[in-house]
Amino acid sequence: MSEETREVTQSTVQPGDVVTGRVTEIDDKKVVLDIGHAYQGIIPIRELSALRIEHPSEVCSVGDEVQTKVLKIDEEDHVIVLSKREAAAEQAWADLQRRFESGSSFEVTVQDVVKGGLVTDVGVRGFIPASLVDRKFVEDLESFKGQTIRVKVVEIDPENNKLILSRKAVLDEEYEISVAQTLRSLPVGSVVTGTVQRLTNFGAFVDVGGVDGLVHVSELAWHHVDHPEDVVKPGDTVKVKILKVDPEAGRVSLSMREAQPSPWEEGVEEFRPGDVVTGIVRRIVDFGAFVELKPGLEGLVHVSQISHQHVAHPADVLEEGQEVKVRILSIEPERQRISLSLKDASNDRPPRREAPRHHHAIQDDGGTGATIGDLFRDLFKKQ
Repeated sequence: MSEETREVTQSTVQPGDVVTGRVTEIDDKKVVLDIGHAYQGIIPIRELSALRIEHPSEVCSVGDEVQTKVLKIDEEDHVIVLSKREAAAEQAWADLQRRFESGSSFEVTVQDVVKGGLVTDVGVRGFIPASLVDRKFVEDLESFKGQTIRVKVVEIDPENNKLILSRKAVLDEEYEISVAQTLRSLPVGSVVTGTVQRLTNFGAFVDVGGVDGLVHVSELAWHHVDHPEDVVKPGDTVKVKILKVDPEAGRVSLSMREAQPSPWEEGVEEFRPGDVVTGIVRRIVDFGAFVELKPGLEGLVHVSQISHQHVAHPADVLEEGQEVKVRILSIEPERQRISLSLKDASNDRPPRREAPRHHHAIQDDGGTGATIGDLFRDLFKKQ
């Protein structure tokens, strides 16, 4: 037997001893124990639990064996005042400290819901803040009352009787394990169905098998996308191609555009060299402008093909978003190139210069104009 728990006799029982007794009686204010002593053992209701209770029957029943700590011996009333709460706390703090250091999880039963979280009795009062109940916001904490849940110790301070528990820590750990397993099962290059979870400035996060993968804004569609919300919204079901998986970082790169047919495979078939078509200027660069013929299908108007007049810079003539008519000069599907001309699609051609004449007028002294032919005729007459 340990120094704390000893065989109880009338002469050996002392305050501070931890003794075990059997419940013989329960009333509204106390529990009576037989601890093998001449005196009865009494546990006041306040010493039954680390939590506030309305009736002792919430904690124990007649016939239960209960471990308690001797608080005092009342010689006048012939009773020994005991505490189940303090006996449980001494052992609980030691066990909880070990769990905290090892990071292990364990089950608790939620006894009560209070402002800001849940309360449980683990030998001492344990508090689970609302922010640590789940991985997402929980609107109704009442649904957890009476439930058995797994938690981890995230803060422990026996001196101030403070114990903070977290269910979220357990769920996070389970999620990480699930993510690792899912990542290993995602074959790069495959096309899968996912659900759009949230949008950011740089793309959309899509759930594929319990893992959120990123579809960068450049991978949302074959055509240029300024804002993700122009293409998708949270809750949409989309097809995505898995581009890259990084299990260590827990990242998945996805593409919506590559899960769809390329416009260079299908859309380009409707165009032929020589066609004059309408397009929209999407990008302006130093050497020309890219014109979108249909979503995802762009051709280049070289700066030399913008106008019959000299153009120093494409931006001097064109602006993004402008609708223009262009003539298709050439199509190279294998290189994904289309050459276009603005000047060949318009009627705005410079006027033709007239051919110069090959004779000149010669003025005589009298101001009369004479041609070279006239002069030759005059010479023959004189001869």
